Amino acid sequence: MSADGFSGGPPPGAAADWTIAQGWNGYTTEEHSTWLTLYDRQMAVLPGRACNAFLHGLDALDLRGEGVPDFTRISERLQALTGWSVVAVPGLIPDDVFFDHLASRRFPAGNFIRKPHELDYLKEPDVFHDVFGHVPMLTDPVFADYMAAYGRGGARALQLGRLHNLARLYWYTVEFGLMQSAAGLRIYGAGIVSSRTESVFSLEDGSPNRIAFDLQRVMRTPYRIDDFQQTYFVIPSMDELLDVTQHDFGALYTALAGAKDIAITDLAPGDRVITRGHQEYAASRAPAQLV
Repeated sequence: MSADGFSGGPPPGAAADWTIAQGWNGYTTEEHSTWLTLYDRQMAVLPGRACNAFLHGLDALDLRGEGVPDFTRISERLQALTGWSVVAVPGLIPDDVFFDHLASRRFPAGNFIRKPHELDYLKEPDVFHDVFGHVPMLTDPVFADYMAAYGRGGARALQLGRLHNLARLYWYTVEFGLMQSAAGLRIYGAGIVSSRTESVFSLEDGSPNRIAFDLQRVMRTPYRIDDFQQTYFVIPSMDELLDVTQHDFGALYTALAGAKDIAITDLAPGDRVITRGHQEYAASRAPAQLV
């Protein structure tokens, strides 16, 4: 939900921290129906693909309900579990504001929901992506700590001019991360679990590379914002992800300043390759928009 390039303060009607009222009573019958349609479509593909922590989070928060969740209700449950809450924001927000919310255990979520003709793709994250995709994992204590630590690290990355490297960590973990489990690869990234087609593609298609997580490797790898990923990074567990990323990144940022990016289709020396992709899907598409 963060973005650079903002000028000035928050828009009219927003507080100084860019939060707004969710306006839950204003959702229409069609909008509640859209939530239920999206929820049921995802639950037809996620069992056996999403990680246990995500599925347990859905149950703990009762996110299907009767439509778009009330942020006040789910925040009460989250607070009791991990000390997090959900706050409404008017779309994308400045990076520093986003990091401050995460560091304070507040997850900023858009309050609008896509139209029925936009079920399969929406450029800007909506309430379904933000709440269905992100919030269940915040019921997991280890992942909840990781997100707060990421928020604290954001201010440092801004100061050192390495925000693009830190953004890649968020993308390849929080948004498009895979996890190794005793039963095989599982999804925990919000961008995957909120997409019916990528939930299948990320695990089962032969096109993308799947590589064991390495912090510096991730930070050297651009990502595409307009289509399925060409590379996914696989963590061994939430505990190991938190442990690796809790250290000061100063020395790592210094090393990265002299390192070239690794093309998103490439494998690099030292990669622990889980799946070597043939990249046929990427080759069939328009050139990637890279970040």
